[in-house]
Amino acid sequence: MRGAGMEKGRIQIFSGEGHGKSPAALGRAIQKACEGEYVVIIQFLKGRGLTESEFLKRLEPEIKIFRFEKSEEDFSQLTDECKAEESRNIKNGLNFARKILNTGECSLLILDEVLGLIDNGIITVEELKALLAGKPDEMEIIMTGIALNDKVCALADQVTKVETMHFKIWD
Repeated sequence: MRGAGMEKGRIQIFSGEGHGKSPAALGRAIQKACEGEYVVIIQFLKGRGLTESEFLKRLEPEIKIFRFEKSEEDFSQLTDECKAEESRNIKNGLNFARKILNTGECSLLILDEVLGLIDNGIITVEELKALLAGKPDEMEIIMTGIALNDKVCALADQVTKVETMHFKIWD
């Protein structure tokens, strides 16, 4: 674990099969915006994602959401040709993330579903690690995604597992 305990500049992962990872990250974004900070959210593998929302556009300039993929289909449903094109679009999104990290133009960068890029073979854990190496000390990063392994966990100061639980109500 990197310098755990530091609020500023930590790297967090919200992972797991349950629903709520992206909303938890968005909640943190709203907290930062309320503190007068700037947030950049880059969405991956989300189909249309949140970028079409008029409500979210009203959160600008404090919270800006970007999506580089063109297809509204789930990545796994795409033809090989479309997957190759979307992989190039996704790499553009990662290059944009690198630019944000280099310029330090926000205090929170959310890489929504970035862990799914590893699952889909679009990037490796090593490539993600290299991207994060450019992080300014004071910038906080949140990464979301379903799958988790020890190599991915080693990139973060804190890992939160989101789990959906089903309860049987007794009469």
